[in-house]
Amino acid sequence: MNAPEAIRPYAARRAQVLAAMGRGVAVLATAPERTRNRDTHHPFRFDSYFYYLTGFTEPGAVVVLIAGETPRALLFCREKDLEREIWDGYRHGPEAARTAFGFDEAYPIGQLDEMLPKLLADQPALYADIGGDAAWDARVIDWLNAVRAQVRTGITAPGELRDIRRILDDMRLVKDAHELDTMRRAAAISAGAHQRAMRATRPGRHEYEIEAELLHEFYRHGSRSPAYPCIVASGPNACVLHYVENDRCMQDGDLLLIDAGCELDGYASDITRTWPVGGRFTGPQRDIYELVLAAQAAAIDAIRAGQHWENPHEAAVGVLVRGLVDFGLCKGTPESVIESGDYRRFYMHRTGHWLGLDVHDAGDYKRDGAWRLLEPGMTLTVEPGCYIRPGEGVPEAFWNIGVRIEDDVVVTPTGCEVLTIATPKSVADVEALVGTGD
Repeated sequence: MNAPEAIRPYAARRAQVLAAMGRGVAVLATAPERTRNRDTHHPFRFDSYFYYLTGFTEPGAVVVLIAGETPRALLFCREKDLEREIWDGYRHGPEAARTAFGFDEAYPIGQLDEMLPKLLADQPALYADIGGDAAWDARVIDWLNAVRAQVRTGITAPGELRDIRRILDDMRLVKDAHELDTMRRAAAISAGAHQRAMRATRPGRHEYEIEAELLHEFYRHGSRSPAYPCIVASGPNACVLHYVENDRCMQDGDLLLIDAGCELDGYASDITRTWPVGGRFTGPQRDIYELVLAAQAAAIDAIRAGQHWENPHEAAVGVLVRGLVDFGLCKGTPESVIESGDYRRFYMHRTGHWLGLDVHDAGDYKRDGAWRLLEPGMTLTVEPGCYIRPGEGVPEAFWNIGVRIEDDVVVTPTGCEVLTIATPKSVADVEALVGTGD
């Protein structure tokens, strides 16, 4: 993209927010820099809402949108500082940022506290993201109080404090072409990483060695970080949903469950695959794996525009419960097991979540008490699983089998597109790949 094309999606989003506001002022900050220890910082990652509206990745920045007869978009950012650039790298400064990112006006971040009360004067509403950061909340209240203090001069303060995320969440749920292109590229990188991990898997290696293979593939294709901490869980660890220690030595006969995806240009991918460390599933492992695979296929088949969010989950549960009953892991009819919830001993999470700038992306799942209807452009994961810990009434042959299979899906007018389709998942494809690397 050249510069005008690159900023067009962000400018269009700002215009959409301004139109939805009617009249008022919206204020949204990027994420603060965080100290890791002593004078070392965590790698900076921008706030997702802020980035969605700006495309601006530097710390110390705030966007202000003024809605009304003459809508304006303002950016407050760090000043140009050649001395600091020697130490910390390039910074745009207000004037270059205004041009590069398509803002009407731009100012040094140091002027924010002085200017905001003036911008809020005589405005009917202030839109902000209250509740995420106590220090930021306090600044917002200080600006409001500064305007209220001028009441005897005839100035009125905003009478309403509204959550800007109510507008942005609905917008972020439906991805535009620019976003989907980025998510397809992220999915392709992550698919390659899972293939690399399969090839590198063999008994005697540690989980962290396989994690290193994933990260290597992310980085060498332009992703600078995973979208979330990698889960590399072998043997009994595969039955821990958010296991991240990744330090066990893998054994022949184990299953290895990997839940890992890269972040690319701010957008997350999210893939889970499960495979045998020794390259071949045992009989019970294969039974559970193929059950989860069938549940995922049923869930994906249930995704289409106009259907409600819960349809894929219901489809997956139906398949899983029939299998759990057939294998003697749950007692009774499938209908009675679903009604009692007994299956939740082995499948305790939902079948998916929204996906985008955050791995668990923004957006409501229900509206007015009803499950949300799917629309073209919505992106979600499909990730049924089955986790069988040792316990009373559980046949020993099934102990410590943990399987999850997850793909990223975008709703289309006629069904859905599986973004992560290149990641092997049939028994034959998985067994053909595991352990074939150096």
